[in-house]
Amino acid sequence: MSTTDTHAAPQREIKTTEASAVVVRFAGDSGDGIQVTGNQFLTTSAVLGNDIASFPDFPAEIRAPRGTLPGVSGFQLQFASEDIFTAGDTLDGLVAFNPAALKVNIKDLKPNGVLILNEEEFAERDLVKAGYAKNPLEDGSLAKFSVFKVPITTLTRRALEGTGLSSKETDRSRNFFALGMTYWLYNRPMANTETWISKKFKGEVAQANMTALRAGYAYCEATEAFHERYVVPPAKAQPGKYRNISGNSALAMGLVAAATRADKPMFYGSYPITPASDILHELSTYRRFRVTTFQAEDEIAAVASAIGASYAGNLAVTGTSGPGLALKMEAINLAIMTELPLVIVDVQRGGPSTGLPTKTEQADLLQALFGRNSDSPLCILAPRTPGDCFHVAFEACRIAMTHMTPVIILSDGYLANGAEPWQVPKVEDLPPIEIHHPTEPEGFAPYRRDERTLARSWAIPGTPGLQHRIGGIEKQDVTGNISYDPENHEHMVRTRQAKVDGIAAEIPPTQVHGAPSGDVLVVGWGSTYGAITAAVNACQAKGLSVSSVHVRHLNPLPADLGDVMKRFRRVLVAELNLGQLRMLLRARWLVDAVGLNKVQGRPFTRAEMQERIESMIAGRETT
Repeated sequence: MSTTDTHAAPQREIKTTEASAVVVRFAGDSGDGIQVTGNQFLTTSAVLGNDIASFPDFPAEIRAPRGTLPGVSGFQLQFASEDIFTAGDTLDGLVAFNPAALKVNIKDLKPNGVLILNEEEFAERDLVKAGYAKNPLEDGSLAKFSVFKVPITTLTRRALEGTGLSSKETDRSRNFFALGMTYWLYNRPMANTETWISKKFKGEVAQANMTALRAGYAYCEATEAFHERYVVPPAKAQPGKYRNISGNSALAMGLVAAATRADKPMFYGSYPITPASDILHELSTYRRFRVTTFQAEDEIAAVASAIGASYAGNLAVTGTSGPGLALKMEAINLAIMTELPLVIVDVQRGGPSTGLPTKTEQADLLQALFGRNSDSPLCILAPRTPGDCFHVAFEACRIAMTHMTPVIILSDGYLANGAEPWQVPKVEDLPPIEIHHPTEPEGFAPYRRDERTLARSWAIPGTPGLQHRIGGIEKQDVTGNISYDPENHEHMVRTRQAKVDGIAAEIPPTQVHGAPSGDVLVVGWGSTYGAITAAVNACQAKGLSVSSVHVRHLNPLPADLGDVMKRFRRVLVAELNLGQLRMLLRARWLVDAVGLNKVQGRPFTRAEMQERIESMIAGRETT
């Protein structure tokens, strides 16, 4: 026999809202575990089948004073049931761990957006450090948002009572409490993160993080404050095996794949520099694929070691960011003169000088093209998405070894740290890279060239009868002997240029996204791809005559690009610099291109791109 308690509180009604896409940002001090929290939410969303894109935003200081604006770390992600191209413009949800995180990020939150705050961090001293004259929790400034003031610190400590951990140690689990809350809010399961915690941590720490995660989820389940949850269905994807991948990880795997297909040992010589260091970390785990990693004492030693490895017959790579590329330039010119294959990865960041070490930029193009003495051509490629870093790395290695030339890959911080779902290719589907090393002395000459590629022979040191001279002084054609002859020098300069120019014959026809002619063509390169594509799609949906082209091969440029641009009334070149590609296009094809330029250490948003396109079509600007 059962009875019903007529005095029991009624169950609250929880509304479930389905959304096609949601943008969430976690923000707090660099020691609050923001990147871990964001990455776990991102990975869980990928496992659920959502299309994803992320934008980690690191502070430049290793550890700025706690609670200050320069120390704010952020992780933004968009997860969707449809194809997306960016991490989103404005936020549907913001989790701010302290007043500084709130102040830096609140401008990006939509009206009525979800705002979760750790209310215990809003004491007077915290407000002063963040530059607040009044407490935003009390002055009405947050009235237009859906605000949830949660005592995250106290609730985490309460959940972890009896674990034997100190208050300082339990506070490190606050990020998992907040993650549990967002999992409830956006209908995400905890299982994937629980598995990750059990592998990442041990003993009491693992149990504390697991308990905090579940406690955050249970808090939202039990409290009366939350009345709405959001559901984002899985995206439709092509059949295949997918993984969540960052640009740096994809680039590392592309290098290893190229070495495997070329049947070559790989050498990576590098000096740690933000935001390229993760490539070195990643490649150090691939020793079973005949990968040797070397952390040099400086940038010059790093590239010099790679040149030596190339001379010895390895697929040789060196990695850096903008300031390091400047230091490597003399040695890169040695590789150009000796005509050895070398891949140089430049993960661009804000400059000049030390500049903005943790922020993104695209301002190294002219340095890559012209930053060396004399006429010293090399090939330049740029990936457009995190996953595309794999394919560009593979292509760069193929070109370097086929054409016996250095190749620079211009990635950037947004691609390097950002992530997306990536369909894992089958190794057997990757094109083979055919390498031939001469072994017979008869007819051998170090600078005798392939008729098609103009590449010289790649003779391995120690091969009997193939001794030859190599170095930075000009070489006599064919023999490789030192030569100061004026006519020979001009011949060799023009030959090296023709060799790089000839790579254009292998570049596929330029693909136009949209109609082949019209009012506006948006030209971009590198990480601008996402914002450009999203904006162009939005404009096309409104019936506007706009198309886009994204340039992967920056030197040599595609031979048909000039003809493509001439089919449009206006050309807009969007890049995160003051107009470097635009200058090259105007000089090469005399096209009256205009620029959309941004140098704020942040990527373009879809909205600012779309506004400029619509302004051009409407005739509201003439320059």
